[in-house]
Amino acid sequence: MSEFSQRDPRTPAFWDERFDRRFTPWDRGRAPQALREFVAAEAPRTVLVPGCGSAHELALFAGAGWDVTAIDFSSAAVAAGKAAAGAQAHRVVQADFFTWQPPQPLQCIYEQAFLCAMPRAMWPQVAERWAGLLPSGALLVGYFYFDDGLKGPPFGITRHALDALLAPDFTCEEDAAVTDSIAIFAGKERWMRWRRR
Repeated sequence: MSEFSQRDPRTPAFWDERFDRRFTPWDRGRAPQALREFVAAEAPRTVLVPGCGSAHELALFAGAGWDVTAIDFSSAAVAAGKAAAGAQAHRVVQADFFTWQPPQPLQCIYEQAFLCAMPRAMWPQVAERWAGLLPSGALLVGYFYFDDGLKGPPFGITRHALDALLAPDFTCEEDAAVTDSIAIFAGKERWMRWRRR
């Protein structure tokens, strides 16, 4: 990645540069299977997609009647998300996850390559914010990236570390293998459902 001038994934400029150059190896280009099954099986909820990138999942949620908001702090990511969202482009918002306030209480947060985009030192802040945004009984669902490599993004986590991060505020209700991973996540991600205590 020596061709990139921006090195700090905590800044919008890091992600702007990658979206502008169409370097998005984390982008599936579609809503993944486990999410499709989850959305089909559940009653519609108010859901947040933080760090939405190209927001391919937004159309799935909206089409099933979910009240979905997708946010990203990168203007280039938001532009890509709005382009992919078509008629639902108004649901893609440029905002900082750590300061954004939902217009109504959330019932679900969808995790897809957001935690692993953040340096490990920021993970407690992410978990605290998830817990702060979700009331008791609400769901944190999505894909978690497990790896012990030091470099990133993506920054992988161990299962023990994820449990330590989330167990104070969440109970794990589902942990399943993923069969349709893209190359960067292949063999290293799990579909998980966590319920807010």
